[in-house]
Amino acid sequence: PEPGRCAHFVLRKRRFCRMIPAPGRRFCGEHGHEEVYFVQDINAGLKDVAEIPEKQVPLSSLSVEELQNLIIKLKKASNGLELHLKEQILSHQALQEALNDPKNGESASKHLKQQASILGNMEKLHLLGPGRCFIEFGAGRGKLSHWVDVALENVESVQFLLVERATTRFKVDGKHKRRDSIFERLQVDIQHLCLNKVPTLEKKKLPVVGIGKHLCGAATDLALRCLVETYTTGCDREDEEPAPKRCRAAQTEVAPPKSAGNESTTEDHKPVAGIVIALCCHHKCDWTHYVGREFFKSVGLGPVEFHYFQRMSSWATCGMRETTSKASASEDSEDPTNDTEEHEQALSRTESGSDTLQGILSVEEREEIGCLCKRLIDHGRIEYLQQRGYKAALQYYTESAVSLENVLLTAVPRSSLIPGPTI
Repeated sequence: PEPGRCAHFVLRKRRFCRMIPAPGRRFCGEHGHEEVYFVQDINAGLKDVAEIPEKQVPLSSLSVEELQNLIIKLKKASNGLELHLKEQILSHQALQEALNDPKNGESASKHLKQQASILGNMEKLHLLGPGRCFIEFGAGRGKLSHWVDVALENVESVQFLLVERATTRFKVDGKHKRRDSIFERLQVDIQHLCLNKVPTLEKKKLPVVGIGKHLCGAATDLALRCLVETYTTGCDREDEEPAPKRCRAAQTEVAPPKSAGNESTTEDHKPVAGIVIALCCHHKCDWTHYVGREFFKSVGLGPVEFHYFQRMSSWATCGMRETTSKASASEDSEDPTNDTEEHEQALSRTESGSDTLQGILSVEEREEIGCLCKRLIDHGRIEYLQQRGYKAALQYYTESAVSLENVLLTAVPRSSLIPGPTI
C-alpha cells in the first residue's frame, strides 16, 4: 500500500484501498474488521441453537396469571442472595480541581462525581499503579481513561487501550498532560475483540485492568468474557510447557502454569489484574452473550425467564426517569460535547408492560421487582467471576440522585488480592 493509506487490497480494482486510516492503524474504518485483533464472535458465548428461544411476546401481552408466575419464580430464585449492597461512594484527588470548578453544569458535575468514585474504588483495590495496561470498554470520548492518566501523573510504564465500536467525536485523547502516556484506540465491537492479538499487549504483556463507565447491557458480559475467558485462557496457553500443549482445546477452568520462573503469568500474577465496571441498561442484556447462564440454570431458570426478567429490570427506574430526563434536557441540548454514556433511556410503555400493570402492581412494587431482576442478573456475573478465581463484588458507587444506574462491579484475582505494585 501507499504510505499512510489503508492496507486492504481491493481485488475487484486490483489495487490497495486509498482511504486514510486513523493514526496508528493499518486499515480504514470500512476495512477495520481486517485488523489482527478482530476475531469473529470470539467473545459472543456459546451459540446452542436449541437454547435460544423463539421471539417472545411482549410483557404487555402476558396474562395476569403468567405475570404473577414470573414474579414467584423471580422471588424464589432471589431468596438467599445478597440483595442489599453496601455503599462505597468514594472520590479521588485527581478530580478535586475539576469537581470544584464553579463553571460546571449539573450534567458535568454528575459525570465527574461518578468518575471520581470509580477512581477511588480502583485505588482502594490497589489497581492504580505502574506497569499496567488499562483497557476502557465502551470508551466513548475516553474521559475515564483521561482521569486515570491524570491520577498516574508520576507513574511510569502505563498504557491505555480505548475500545469503542463507534466513530467518536470530541475525544479527549489529545488533552493528556503526560506526553509519555501510550493511548491507543481500537475501533471494534467487544464481541470480536481478541486481546491476545493486540500488538501493544503482545509486546509488553503488562497486567491489564478492565474499566468501564456505564457499559451498556450485553457489552458488560462481552467485556467480562473477553478478559477472564478469552484473554486469560490465551495467556495461560502461551505459558504452558512444552509448546505442543497450545493445541489443547480451551477449557473453562485453566490450571495455573507449571513454570514457576515465568514472570508474565504466575499463581500470584494473573494477566488480568482487576475489573471495575459501572453497570447499565440490564434491559439490553442478551441470553446468548450472558455470562451467568449456568447460575440461572442452577436456580431452575432459562432463556424465557431471562428474557422477561431483563425486560422487567427497567421497572427499577422507569418511574423516576421521566422527571430526571425532563430536568436535564435543556442543559444537555446546549452542550455539544455532552456524554450519552448514561444510557438512561426507558423502554416504551408497551415493551415494559406498564399499561398492563395498572391496577395489578403499585409503583413501589414494580420498582422492587425491577431491582430484584437487576440483582439476579448481576449475581450471575458475580458467580461467573468467582468460578474463575476472582473476588468479585457489587456496590453502590454513587447516589441515585447522581445516576439511576449506580452499581459498580469490581473483581480482583482471589489468590493475590492485588498486592501494591512496586516501582
